[in-house]
Amino acid sequence: MTIKTVSDLQIGIKLAEDVYTPLGGLLMQKGKVLLPRDIEVLKAFMVEQVTVESVEGDSTRVPTVKSAGQKPSLLFSEQPQASAEEESSARKEQSLHEEYDKMLALIKRCYQSAITGELHMYEVRRQMQQLLEHQKDYYALKFIPRVTNRHDYRYHHAVLCALSSYKLAQWVGLPEKEWMQVAFAGLLHDIGNVRIDPIILNKPSKLTQEEQEEVRRHTTYGYQILKNVAAVNEGVRLAALQHHEKVDGTGYPLKLEGSRIHMYAKIVAVTDVFHAMTLDKFHRNAQSSYAVLEQLHLESFGKLDPMLVQTFIQRLTSFHHGMRVRLSNGSLGEIVFTDSKHPTRPMVSVHGEIVNLAQQRHLFIQEVIY
Repeated sequence: MTIKTVSDLQIGIKLAEDVYTPLGGLLMQKGKVLLPRDIEVLKAFMVEQVTVESVEGDSTRVPTVKSAGQKPSLLFSEQPQASAEEESSARKEQSLHEEYDKMLALIKRCYQSAITGELHMYEVRRQMQQLLEHQKDYYALKFIPRVTNRHDYRYHHAVLCALSSYKLAQWVGLPEKEWMQVAFAGLLHDIGNVRIDPIILNKPSKLTQEEQEEVRRHTTYGYQILKNVAAVNEGVRLAALQHHEKVDGTGYPLKLEGSRIHMYAKIVAVTDVFHAMTLDKFHRNAQSSYAVLEQLHLESFGKLDPMLVQTFIQRLTSFHHGMRVRLSNGSLGEIVFTDSKHPTRPMVSVHGEIVNLAQQRHLFIQEVIY
């Protein structure tokens, strides 16, 4: 290992130790291969020196020239490996989308069969297992289904809630044996909507008081549909019944307070709000994921379980350094640092300048690009 000043760093050198900001926040992780933007970020955070690997040739490599008359290209020996990693990532993403589409088609059929009280849970479990084999490649902030339309909103919402609820169950330390059941809770929490008039569900204008009361009945309808389904446990049934309850007792249908709401229902309540706001609906366009996370944070005061909300936000935003984003003013940039105190307002590099969204409150991340 070698300690180098930031001004002496060269492109392609690898960090041997984590790099922290002067205030103690993790800026870059051990093993990161430095790119030009990374060196600029280190300078922007006034990091004076870092520890790098002293592998022969790492610090002295120069870009190779493709051919005479062309500009130098930053091609190093790692480039083929990076391409292989990109191909592997593309294959994983393709597999995730394929299993997602199969699950989407299946939940459509389940909604239709649930009208008559039948749910083919053996088939649902088998497909859910195949989908969850790819859950490590699922990132809620960047995953976009290949084909979406407002008519299929409730089916996309169901599958996405299943994936995100499964993740949240892991993050908060629920026993592994419960993870699949939590995924079922996310998938089936709105199954009671099959008994609601589609004209009301798809109405683009504001609902009347009577229509609102009918829509709220989907919670009890859902419990009734699931109560005789042997493949799900009571937590799944209670998630259908209780996912609109609020921890302060102002929710529905039973106005339960936090201690009386089942953990599955609390988990699904968080993912339900997130995906409801980040998908296109008949009466509302999809909103920015980061803007929704900020609203979730506000909702946690007296409405949603604050521990679950905090965990959800922190885990979703903790591993997105290097992600390309579009800001609300149209600028394209890259997330370079996320402060745990302001997880929805990271620092973004835009044309070599650091934009601190925690300070520039008039801006926010409008879109995650990749």
